[in-house]
Parts: sequence; structure tokens; C-alpha cells
Amino acid sequence: MKKNNESKLLKFLYRTIPGRMILKLITIPVLSRWIGNYMDEPISGLHISAFIRKNGIDMSEYEKPQYHCFNDFFTRKILAEKRPICMEEDALISPCDARLSAYRIDENSVFHIKRSVYQVKDMIPDSEYAPDYMGGICLVFRLCVDDYHRYGFIDDGEILENKAVSGRLHTVRPIAVNQYPVFVQNSREYTIIKTENFGTVAHIEVGALMIGKIRNYQRFGKVERGTEKGMFLYGGSTVVLLLEKDKAEIPEEYFENTKNDIETRVLYGSKIGVKIK
Repeated sequence: MKKNNESKLLKFLYRTIPGRMILKLITIPVLSRWIGNYMDEPISGLHISAFIRKNGIDMSEYEKPQYHCFNDFFTRKILAEKRPICMEEDALISPCDARLSAYRIDENSVFHIKRSVYQVKDMIPDSEYAPDYMGGICLVFRLCVDDYHRYGFIDDGEILENKAVSGRLHTVRPIAVNQYPVFVQNSREYTIIKTENFGTVAHIEVGALMIGKIRNYQRFGKVERGTEKGMFLYGGSTVVLLLEKDKAEIPEEYFENTKNDIETRVLYGSKIGVKIK
């Protein structure tokens, strides 16, 4: 579990008038795309060693290919034995390595994250499945820059819908989430999946400051629990799961931690809840 801490730079950007003026420019996706393009260039590989040292990354957990650019390193693949997938049929698994926050959706499809009021229909615009999440659960998985940046399917099932939504690119750290409804303002992509054990699940990837790309591999057809769904390129970002009412039971600890401004550390493939039978 981890209390939220913010850098001096983010405090300047989000809590001062000059910072907010700059923020209007740097949250425009074109800047993130420019930085993302740089991170695809061979010269960006010069940043890899310093990044590893600064963030204390244990590279023994990862496969060891040659990295041709920083994004090759950033999307490095972890050794399978380091992230075993819980294959118990009734187990709800984490789609990624992240800091988890949990929220309850009311019967009007509304829920609160910090100071912002969210409606499901705004998170997954134009989806006919938005009403299905009334009274359900919203799980927010925040990935930091030192996390494993690949994510996977939480259950066997079939993709019903897939859509990319354009928007801005605020940071997804708490300092921004406290002030802006970032999960409806930011660029994102959502996939509606009819799962075998947890009903119809909305799996949403949310872009963030300096995230140029969300790269999903599959937009239709059958999917399998624990198989890789996609990856985020450079930066930290977020995966959001929307669950229907009475489909999964989540430990109360996650909700209590969230109320106390504590994010719960979870790992890709680990059990975070159970099916309601």
C-alpha cells in the first residue's frame, strides 16, 4: 500500500496559475506524440541506463533482448514465471501491475473519484452497454513509470465492442485526479467483453501525460484469460475495469484503502476478487 506523493513539478503545473497555463499546452496529444516518436528513435536508448538506476528496476525479472530504442525497453516483457496467472475459474485477476483504487457505482451509473463526479456513459461514450454497470464496481489500476507496462485479459470471453476516444492527456497521478475528471477527459480506448465468469466487463485503457500510444492487439473475436491484451508506450497510465452488479466480490479492504487515500499494490494475473455464484 502506498500513500500518494506528488513531485514539485506536478504541484507547480496543477496548483499555480502559471503552471495551469503551461498545462493547457502540454496536455494536448500532439506533444505526447512528438515525445513518443522520439522514444522510438535509436538515440533515445541513451536514457535507458539512467532510468533503470533512478527507478530501481530489477532487470533480472525481464527477458533480455536488445533494446533498439527507449520504447523497446519501456515495453520490455517480463519473465512468465514472475507473473503467474491465477487460473481458478472463480478468481477475478488483475489485468496489470498497478496501484489499485476501488469505487462503487450507484444505481444511476454515477460514482465519485476524489472531487469529480463520473457517469459510466461518459467513460464509454456511444456504448449500448453503459446501463449494464448500474450498481456495479469501478476498479482503477494506476501504472507508474517503473511498472510493467503490458496488460492482459481478465477472463475467457468474446469482444462485443471496441472504440478509441480522443481527448487530452493529463497525468493520471492523484494531483490531477483530484482536480479534473481525467478518466473522461483523457484519450482512451475501451473494449466491452462478454466474459464467461464476470458478466459484461468494460476494459478501458486511459492515456496519460507523455503517453503517445495505447497499443491493443485484438479488437474483435474470442479472448482468453491471462493472454496479453496490449501495452502502453512511454509514461505511466491507467487501466479501468467496470463490473456489473453482483458479478464479483471485491475485498472491502480495497474500498477502505481508497477512502483513506491509499492505493493497493497488485500484480498482473494475481487474484483480487471472486465470482459471485
